[in-house]
Amino acid sequence: MSAAGNKPKTIEEFFGRANSNTSDVSIARMVSPSGWEEPKQTPEFDEYTVVLRGMLRVESEDGTVEVQAGQGVFAPKGSWVRYSSPGPEGAEYVAVCVPAFSYDMVHRE
Repeated sequence: MSAAGNKPKTIEEFFGRANSNTSDVSIARMVSPSGWEEPKQTPEFDEYTVVLRGMLRVESEDGTVEVQAGQGVFAPKGSWVRYSSPGPEGAEYVAVCVPAFSYDMVHRE
């Protein structure tokens, strides 16, 4: 699965449309390098994210939060969100999307 953004990011999907032909939920491990950022998006799915290593910056209509290792963040469907990993070690995190992630449903700018 290819990732959006200014730098390459690793996506290892365990369950979802690409790996298990599951449309109800997707669960994927992401590894993004230092300085990675993606375009704003307004997805048609809820996204639950847990950071395992580093820091993930999450911008949304409610403001910006820096999610550290051991913390999580929720992005509800229908609201815009933008993810980045500006810290020196990048970020490793798990993303759970309900229903499963799809390019047709992510609506990136």
